[in-house]
Amino acid sequence: MAAAAGDVRGAALGARPGLGAAAAAAAEARFISSAKGKGLFATRSIRKGEAVFVEKPVVSSQFLWNALYNYRACDHCLRALETAEENAQRLLGRSSLVLPHPEQCSIRKDLHQQCPRCQVTYCSAECRQAALEQYHQVLCLGPSRDDPTHPLNKLQEAWRNMHYPPETSSIMLMARMVATVKQAKDKDWWIKAFSQFCSKTANEEEEIAHKLLGDKFKGQLELLRLLFTEALYDEQLSRWFTPEGFRSLFALVGTNGQGIGTSSLSQWVHACDALDLPMLQREELDAFIDQLYKDIEKESGEFLNCEGSGLYMLQSCCNHSCIPNAETSFPDNNFLLYLTALEDIEAGEEICISYLDCCQRERSRHSRNKILRENYLFTCSCPKCLAQADDPDVTSDEEEEAEGETDDAELEDEMTDV
Repeated sequence: MAAAAGDVRGAALGARPGLGAAAAAAAEARFISSAKGKGLFATRSIRKGEAVFVEKPVVSSQFLWNALYNYRACDHCLRALETAEENAQRLLGRSSLVLPHPEQCSIRKDLHQQCPRCQVTYCSAECRQAALEQYHQVLCLGPSRDDPTHPLNKLQEAWRNMHYPPETSSIMLMARMVATVKQAKDKDWWIKAFSQFCSKTANEEEEIAHKLLGDKFKGQLELLRLLFTEALYDEQLSRWFTPEGFRSLFALVGTNGQGIGTSSLSQWVHACDALDLPMLQREELDAFIDQLYKDIEKESGEFLNCEGSGLYMLQSCCNHSCIPNAETSFPDNNFLLYLTALEDIEAGEEICISYLDCCQRERSRHSRNKILRENYLFTCSCPKCLAQADDPDVTSDEEEEAEGETDDAELEDEMTDV
């Protein structure tokens, strides 16, 4: 399913966001209703395991804390820049670690390039050029990269002080939206493209801001707006800089942003899994990898990947189901999103993903909908939720308390699933 790491470099990363002909033939966005908005539907039969489409984002950005803590990624496509061995050494805090089969690492450091003015790093000349042509001319800090008084640095520092890990969004995603329009020859095309993402009512927008920024969100949102205006104001986008327009832009990113994760270590592990080895060597390699991940978990916890978010035109049309028939992934170690069928999907059938992780999907209907209402502002009516409509309105935690303590075996299974 996945292309080799080097296959996605080049013009494909530099062109306007879009889809290949095969992908476009497999699915299309359709309007469902004013309450539900758009949905994604199959235009032909799709088999289980088939890639429904491969999509690049309209715009994307690495999370600010993730970048600050030395998770080195291409500033354009978020491809991990460390070799697998460097990645493991950093996560372990052990510079002496040596990985077997180093030839299975896909990172090509000889292709890496930096912006000559601000020194941000790209995985290739193609990514550097794509960034320059789309948004980097506006956002390049030049010699002011480490100047805390520069308006863009003030904006980023303010965001970090409001939105701590685990991160779910970045103010720089909004900055790249503005910079993209400012640089574009066809500004109307980009404004129309951004306007196609799901919008919310004023009350819903406030709820999203509250979720991202906490109880003091109104004052923080106004501070961010003022800093955002100082750094990026553009007359043609003047509405985005008003209190109402900025709140809408903030909600757009908070609602539609798709998380992106890349890892050179994960790529190396997948490559090692595919090696044809004698049984004893296979067992030794598997044991080494298992122990490596256990040691990394002790040292770095859950923060293993280069992380960011992006806006994807087609993926954002996918509605939620607690029993999804498709899932997203990033097998190419960059921002290219693969939507893959989890089961056979017939022509005309809606393609749904889950906004919940696998553990959350196993919780009670009440618990699932509590998470969905808090984070996405809707109540699910998928077949699973309808079938459980008569279940008691209690959270999974309350159910466990009523049933007594969960036994050790069940706890171990839950931890393994995570």
